[in-house]
Amino acid sequence: MTQSSDPWAAWLLKNRHGGSEENRQRAIEGLRPVRDKVLENARISKGDTLLDVGTGDGLIGFGAMDKVGADGQIIFSDISQELLDVCKAYATEAGLLDRCEFIKANATDLSAVPSESIDVVTTRSVIIYVQKKQAAFDEFFRVLKKGGRVSIFEPIAKLSSEFVPRSDYYLGYDIRPVKELVEKVKVAHKAQYGAQSTMSDFDERDLVKMLDKSGFDFIRMELEVTLGNAGMMSGNWEAFYNASPNPLVPTLREQVETALTSEEQERFIAHIKPLVESNTGRTAQCHAFVMAIKE
Repeated sequence: MTQSSDPWAAWLLKNRHGGSEENRQRAIEGLRPVRDKVLENARISKGDTLLDVGTGDGLIGFGAMDKVGADGQIIFSDISQELLDVCKAYATEAGLLDRCEFIKANATDLSAVPSESIDVVTTRSVIIYVQKKQAAFDEFFRVLKKGGRVSIFEPIAKLSSEFVPRSDYYLGYDIRPVKELVEKVKVAHKAQYGAQSTMSDFDERDLVKMLDKSGFDFIRMELEVTLGNAGMMSGNWEAFYNASPNPLVPTLREQVETALTSEEQERFIAHIKPLVESNTGRTAQCHAFVMAIKE
């Protein structure tokens, strides 16, 4: 199995969309409301310095450029140097480089950022990948000035599994007729990559509790739950099969070809491919928008 040395960049730039430009564009469109909500909650003013932790391809950071204005600054922070390079290249092309800074750092160690030097901290789908979550919130609190705000968006996988049982559904589709094959895929993946405990070891209440423990004086959380048809890949089987649900796992094709025999692969595909092509799926999208103020 071929694995990128930088799974974060590989997933965000390719594996998330299964190589489909159509799906990439749909993902961008789908994330714009998330970006706008995170920035609205951040209460940004002209001249602010905004630190975007786990910036990825810069969705939040570049979206904040007009809000901080010509006198403001955006600090793009990520553990992936490749993604930081992508952001830097875009900033250069757009003539924004003089208003940007790029820091390679983990969310739990922002030591490159001085204490009380930041007006706004933003994140999108970052805490879900962090093992020491409290440490990350403590760092956010440390770098913020008095009056500083943190605005985050996080998927709540723990809650999602209560609506769509993982034992009966896989990636949004009913797999009960091939359940034993999916279990083989899961067992093989766990043996090679281990359990992804960071994704389901918290819920929306924990986010509030951790922010409170860090010292934030005002905290507001909004929970969004959407149940319904998967509709994630527009019926494109090849894109679905060549995509991965998150940066910590290989593509579905890689998982299936590693865990199943040729005959088992055929049976798995014969069941799930028609469901994908007809968009006969069900997902639970559970997300939390949280903002907090350091008074």
